[in-house]
Amino acid sequence: MTTITLRNPRYPDQQPIQVEALADTGAVHMCIPQHVAIQLRLEESDRKEVTIADGSKRLVPYVGPIEIRFKNRVGFGGALVIGDQVLLGAIPMEDMDLVVSPKDRAIDVNPASPNVACSTVK
Repeated sequence: MTTITLRNPRYPDQQPIQVEALADTGAVHMCIPQHVAIQLRLEESDRKEVTIADGSKRLVPYVGPIEIRFKNRVGFGGALVIGDQVLLGAIPMEDMDLVVSPKDRAIDVNPASPNVACSTVK
């Protein structure tokens, strides 16, 4: 679990919110509960079929844009509206160059690039 800040970049005057998020390397996308989507005034742009942990499939709203901040990192993307807690999936963690330490059960910026997020584009 870690604290992240979420904001809707379409409404720069709207206050961002801080939430506790579960870093879930088994999830691809960011997932947020309905109440977070409403609070941030995120608009549905699509629906995606997702497979949940028990193997069943569901059609869920895909909303955005959403700005995600953690320490000195920022990422932008979309989020699936599902569940009752915020999940930080692999795509936003890769986008912000974050790593998970299984030993500490903590998320942090990549120690190999502490000052700026790095990415591979080739």
